[in-house]
Amino acid sequence: QVQLVESGGGLVQPGGSLRLSCAASGSIGDINVMGWYHRAPGKQRELVATITNSGRTRYADSVKGRFTISRDNAKSTVYLQMNSLKPEDTAVYYCAAGRTYASGSYNFNSWGQGTQVTVSS
Repeated sequence: QVQLVESGGGLVQPGGSLRLSCAASGSIGDINVMGWYHRAPGKQRELVATITNSGRTRYADSVKGRFTISRDNAKSTVYLQMNSLKPEDTAVYYCAAGRTYASGSYNFNSWGQGTQVTVSS
């Protein structure tokens, strides 16, 4: 079992930046991919970005060029650097961990508690 703890959310003005962190502990040898999802008010949870153990990344079209996912394997921590934030980025952001397969599919079975990001003037 993997435990995930997120931090770094908050209130920021449009155009501003935030960095989210997600520290993993427990059976981290069971996972080979970590990612960030968000859930905006009244909407379903959506994938934001993923990063594999080898460093391969994927992004939702809505955040390409603005968000960067990275990882520090020594600290078992994944980051999401969010720049040029827009009001529509307002959501609860969740860290996830799991496994990816040769088909490109994911199975995320560990989740953090979520951290609120609010973009507003």
